[in-house]
Amino acid sequence: MIQYIKAGKSKEARYSILIPSWNNLEYLKICINSIQKNSKLQHQIIVHINEGKDGSLDWIKSQQLDYTFSEQNTGICYAMNAAASLTETDYIIYMNDDMYVCPGWDLHIMQEIEAIGHEYFFLSSTLIEPSGHNPSFIAPYNFGDSVADFDEKKLLERFASFEKTDWNGASWPPSVMHRRIWNLIGGYSVEFFPGMYSDPDLSMKLWQAGVRIFKGVAKSRVYHFMTKSTGKLHIKSNGRRLFLQKWGITASVFYRFFLRMGTCYDGPLSEPERTLKYKLALLKCRIKKIF
Repeated sequence: MIQYIKAGKSKEARYSILIPSWNNLEYLKICINSIQKNSKLQHQIIVHINEGKDGSLDWIKSQQLDYTFSEQNTGICYAMNAAASLTETDYIIYMNDDMYVCPGWDLHIMQEIEAIGHEYFFLSSTLIEPSGHNPSFIAPYNFGDSVADFDEKKLLERFASFEKTDWNGASWPPSVMHRRIWNLIGGYSVEFFPGMYSDPDLSMKLWQAGVRIFKGVAKSRVYHFMTKSTGKLHIKSNGRRLFLQKWGITASVFYRFFLRMGTCYDGPLSEPERTLKYKLALLKCRIKKIF
C-alpha cells in the first residue's frame, strides 16, 4: 500500500522533480539541498520513500516536501508512477537520490524546451561521474564517490570548464518530458520491477509514440555518485531478457541504431538506416529471442 502526502502547493514551480529513495538518507539530503541551492527556477520536489528505515521518512516530513511512501521497496517503476500522481507542473523530471545538480542545470533544460516549441521531446542532463568512459557522460572526473569524500567546493569550481557537446540518446536520469507525453505512454512499466532496463523501455515507448528528439543537454550538468541504490539490490530482475521479449530487439541495439547513444546531437532522429551491420544486429536479436 502506498501513501500519498501533499505538503502544500508549490508556488510558481516549473518542474515536478520525482526522486525515488531507498534508505539513502545522506545522499538524499545532498541531492535535495543541491536542488534548492543551485536551481535558477522554482520546482516542486516529490520524493518516494521506499521503506524509510534509515530516518528518511521522518526527514522528508520535517522538510515539508510532497512525498509518497511504501513500507516495502516498490522499486523504481511503482515509485515513479506513484510520485507522478502528485505533480502540479507540465514538466516531469526523474532524478536519482545519489545526484548533485550543478548551478543553472534547470535553466539550460528550460531553454531547450522553449527552443523546441512542442511537447514531443525527451531531454537529459549531462552526468559528471567519478569513473567510466561513457560517451554520453563527462568522465572520469572524481569529486568523491561517497558522502564522506565529496568535494563540493572543487566540483563547483570546475564543473563548467569541461568540454562537452549536446549528445543523442537521452535515456537516463536526470530526464524530463512533458506531462501529456508521460500520460500518453503510461509512465514506467511495472513489469520491470525493481527497475533494471526500465530506462530503455521508457525511451522505446516514447519512440513508439512518435518522439524523435532524444537530446542530452551538455550545459545542464549533474554530478552522480553512481549506483548507491541499485548497488544494494541482492536480486535483480532479468530486465535485459524482458526488454528483448517485449520489443523484439535488445536494449543495446535500440541505443546504438535508434537513439545513436552518445553521438553528437544534430537534430531529431530518424529510423535506422538498413545497413549490413543493422541487419546482422536484428538477426542476432531474433536468435537470442528464440534461445
